[in-house]
Amino acid sequence: MLKIKDEGIILERTRLEFENEAVLNPACVEKDGLVHMFYRAVRRGNFSSIGYCQLKDNKVIRRLDHPIIKPEYKYEAQGVEDPRIIKLNGVYYLFYTAYDGKNARIAYATSRDLIKFTKKGLVSPEITYDEAENLFRQTKLQEKYFLFESFYKEKHGQDVLLWEKDAFLLPRKINNQFALFHRILPGIQLIYFDDFQKLKDLNFWKKYLQKLGENIVLDPKNWFEIRNVGGGCPPIETERGWLLIYHAVEDTSDGKIYHAAAALLDRDDPRKIIGRLNYPLFSPRTVWEKYGLVNNVVFPTGAIVDGDKLIVYYGASDILIAAKSLSLKELLDEIESQKA
Repeated sequence: MLKIKDEGIILERTRLEFENEAVLNPACVEKDGLVHMFYRAVRRGNFSSIGYCQLKDNKVIRRLDHPIIKPEYKYEAQGVEDPRIIKLNGVYYLFYTAYDGKNARIAYATSRDLIKFTKKGLVSPEITYDEAENLFRQTKLQEKYFLFESFYKEKHGQDVLLWEKDAFLLPRKINNQFALFHRILPGIQLIYFDDFQKLKDLNFWKKYLQKLGENIVLDPKNWFEIRNVGGGCPPIETERGWLLIYHAVEDTSDGKIYHAAAALLDRDDPRKIIGRLNYPLFSPRTVWEKYGLVNNVVFPTGAIVDGDKLIVYYGASDILIAAKSLSLKELLDEIESQKA
């Protein structure tokens, strides 16, 4: 079994209004020897914005007393949530979930200096779940894809839009195309495009949804991910493949349990799985992971490599941010020993 070190609690909520309920699910990127953390900050009433801090040796050395990104438009009226960040060709791309109180969709912003971000708007298709389901019914999918359609329509209404979360770019183009990981429950999918304007084109998305089954990266497979999986940390490129740390949700008689999981993807076609852990990378064990606003949650969203040390930052029980570390080499060896 892998040796996982608990790095402890990294960030907690404060009395500041924008983060007085919780801080969680951080995006992390390294620059100039510092870890720049962009985290979901929640104020009472479940309204989210994105806060910012800097880490040195996993200690906070600077923290803004206001959001760096906050809701401005109707489509994100109740929150900008769960950021993920990567750097590609000199540009930082920060993807987040835009939540209007009913619909959850993908939006993004860009920056060249990690200080000023420019919002670029929504990239999710303006399509109802009902219409989307009619499209991806034409491809081969697990039956759970259609069960989740029923779930969201019952919870949010017949006109609910396709529910999208956990999106991020691969930090390298494949065949000169952007590769966007996204999540239509219960799996993780990958869409290629050469220009972001393509994602504004509903017909482009419709053609993609008709072939959704051909673009799945991971679907639920193991006991600890029986309900669903979702994108976690943006993939890390290694000589052996793309390391993907993701979250996996187990359904139990006592409720859902969120685990961290790991897989290795092909460098030239990330839809191909090289290997996949058949047990959780880590699970809720500490008090702060087992009890919070949502119990039994470890939700990995950011990872940094320091030599052979892999540091994984995650939201714990939807109330604070913590970290784990382990040997990158040992993790890759373990994944490769469990070929897909």
